[in-house]
Amino acid sequence: MTQELTDAPSPSSPTPGLDLEFDPRTMTLRWNCQENATRATCRLSHREMGDIKVNAEAESCQCTFTRVALHGGATLKVSTTVDGAPVQEELPFSNPGGQTAWGPPCPPCRHPGEKNDTDPLFPGAEGTAARNFSCAIYNAAFMNCTWAPGPAAPSDVQYSLYMRQLKANSESNETECPHYTPDSGTHRGCHLRDISKLKYRTFFLVNGTSWGTEIQFFDLILSTREMEQISPPDNISVQCNASHCVLQWNQPRTKTYLTYLDFQYQLGIRTQNTERARGDNSVINVSGEVHNLYHLPSPEPRGPHSLRIRAADSRGGPWGHWSRPVEFGSRGQEGGLLHVYLLVVLGTLVCALVLGFLLNRSHGLRRLFPPIPQVKDKVTPNDQVDHQVDWAHVTTGAGKDDLEDVLTVQEVN
Repeated sequence: MTQELTDAPSPSSPTPGLDLEFDPRTMTLRWNCQENATRATCRLSHREMGDIKVNAEAESCQCTFTRVALHGGATLKVSTTVDGAPVQEELPFSNPGGQTAWGPPCPPCRHPGEKNDTDPLFPGAEGTAARNFSCAIYNAAFMNCTWAPGPAAPSDVQYSLYMRQLKANSESNETECPHYTPDSGTHRGCHLRDISKLKYRTFFLVNGTSWGTEIQFFDLILSTREMEQISPPDNISVQCNASHCVLQWNQPRTKTYLTYLDFQYQLGIRTQNTERARGDNSVINVSGEVHNLYHLPSPEPRGPHSLRIRAADSRGGPWGHWSRPVEFGSRGQEGGLLHVYLLVVLGTLVCALVLGFLLNRSHGLRRLFPPIPQVKDKVTPNDQVDHQVDWAHVTTGAGKDDLEDVLTVQEVN
């Protein structure tokens, strides 16, 4: 089709211009209707999505495109036939400053031939738009969006975030961020405490304002599936027998409708080791099931373990946060036989040390206090020795100068 339009001969007589106008708020391209004009074809050339083709509405001179992000600019084209002569006209759309993409048609959005240099709004300065925009849904009930100021944005720049559900085109569905997150007075984030009205696809627009510089806008379309950070599974339980443990958990609650087939899980199991303080870690990938179960081989004696689980969309997307650890196993059972063996060896060693100490002490006492040797009578047999003492032959310890009276008693017959 493009080739045919390119090779088509130019009209032999001048044809009035179509006077194109584009309304980014409604994604509608309009032009002046011509007499004897056939039904027109519209194209939107997008840098990322390529060419988007739409047929003009019946008996009207306008086309409405599906919503796309326009911060990178686009080129719109209308092809029709007037009085049998082919006519086509283009309208480049650039990122203007100082207005919202949902506002009324702006002067720069008119046909280039009609734009004049006195228009108050020129395309905003490059690099003034917000960047690094992202949104995250967490706990299936809240959402945070963050962005950073453009590198060329002035110090007094202020950004505003607007959201629109793509399934509805009414103005009432356009909402501004209710709770901004400021940084040095500049909005750099938004917190939504209620996302019940958030549909599957949402159009985000970040506008900027400044006293001295026109600020370009940034827009983006995100789905809840792209934004959602899946919460950790809950109701995690572990039941063990002599040979294995059964791990069980519930499917996480999500904002986006997901079946059990859309989930994948990672089981983080840590086995604490007495020899290594950090223990042994292992990660097991498990697909979602109706009843989320996993049989972990773990024969007794079973040492202390901890289990954590996180989830992700099986079709792609980041992993969610880990759950809180669930402990199972027993420290008393860890290496029971090894503990008994160590206690036996330790008791034997202590007894040996105590006995050695006592023997060394006894030998030392003998060396300090040797026994007094006895005189052995080699002539008289031991059994005939009279061990009685004759006190008559024992001299007293009297001195030489002492006098003693001796009384002699004689028996007279």
